[in-house]
Parts: sequence; C-alpha cells; structure tokens
Amino acid sequence: MTLALAHARAMTIELLRHPAYVVPTLAFPTVFFVFFAGSETDADMRMATFAGFAAIGVAFFQFGVGIAVERASPWERYLRTLPVSAGIRLLSRTLSAAVFAVSAAGVLIAVAVLATPVGLPAARWGELAALLVAGSAPFALLGIALGYWAPARGALPIANLLYLGLSYAGGLWFSPQHLPHAVRSISPLLPTRAFANTLAAAATGSAVPWSSCAALFGFSVLFAALALAGYRRDEGIHFS
Repeated sequence: MTLALAHARAMTIELLRHPAYVVPTLAFPTVFFVFFAGSETDADMRMATFAGFAAIGVAFFQFGVGIAVERASPWERYLRTLPVSAGIRLLSRTLSAAVFAVSAAGVLIAVAVLATPVGLPAARWGELAALLVAGSAPFALLGIALGYWAPARGALPIANLLYLGLSYAGGLWFSPQHLPHAVRSISPLLPTRAFANTLAAAATGSAVPWSSCAALFGFSVLFAALALAGYRRDEGIHFS
C-alpha cells in the first residue's frame, strides 16, 4: 500500500505540472453545466447528473488516454521491468484519478450551489457522493480498456467521442425526455443512462432503481473483461 501511495503521489504531482490537463479537467464540465443546466428548475437533479459527467471525464482521459500514451513510451517499458505488480500500478492510477475526479465534481457542485437553487439534505449529499464513486467504476474500467486497445494517436479522439456521446445520449446533460426520438430509443441501453438514473434518484429523494444498479454492475463486468483482454494482448505484444 505504501508503494501504491508513493506512485499515486508522483503521478498526481506530474499531472499537476501540466495546466493543459488540469484546467480542462476541472473547468470543462462546469462550463457545460453553466451553459446547459444552470438555469433549469430541477437544479438538484441537473447538478447531480453533471457531477457524474465531471467524474467520468477523468476516467476516460486519465485512464484511457493516459494508458494509451504511456504504453508507447520507453519509460513505460522500463516500469514494466520493475518488481511492481500490475495491480499496484492500477491502484496508484485509481488513487490519482480519484483526486482529479473529486476535484472536478467538487468545482461543479460548488458553482451549482452558488448559482442555482440547489438544496439537498445532508443525508442525500452522502447518498449522492456514494453513488458518484460506485457509479464511476464501469467508466474507469472502460477507460482502462480504451487505454490498452486504442493506439496512442487515436486514444484522444476516441475518448472524446465516447465521453461526449455517451454523456449526451445517456441523459447526463438533459432529461431523457428532452432527447431526440432516435437518441431516446437507444438511451436506456447505455451505461450513462443507468448512471444518470441513480444520480437523479439520489438528488430527488426517490428510491434508487435497482435495475440501473444491476446494469452498472453488468457493464463493470463487461468492461473489466475488455480491460483484462487488452492488458494481456499488450503484454503479449511487448513482453512475450
């Protein structure tokens, strides 16, 4: 655990030295919130779903793009020769990503509280935080899968396409009934729709739909299998 914390600290400090990563990560979801949801009457629900949008962005870019770019670097190949397990390195990346995910969601929530009529009871804030953490898991696994399957030059556009496309079609920006008919028909099949349903339930005080929780778990299993297959493929290419 000490080794994982040390690696996570080094990774976090390295990313903090790159404003081109830090500023968009923290500001981009909040700017979207101000443009698309800041004046809506259902402020609690919009704040919750946009906080989910902020959190999963880190999963796509710090996991997906980060892993894909590092795979092509000599430094990564050197790290693979060290006596550090893949699990320790993944835990380190997860801890570092959590710092940025919490920060991105925190900035958005702070702006929402200051600029919109958000008013959640204390218990609901706790439920929302727990669902943000748990619901982000399948997207972190999808990001890892992307990182091991996508080429370094293709990872960023693919991550952007997945991040924005899934967020829009899944209802993290708008209520599903406001989506175009064609998009609305596929929305229930997406992991972001399940994520949006759980966050909206926490924000409005209704029961969290177990079908959405089951869907998120199923997507986690699927994306974990893709990530593992991608990791083994990469190991076979570079270290067989």
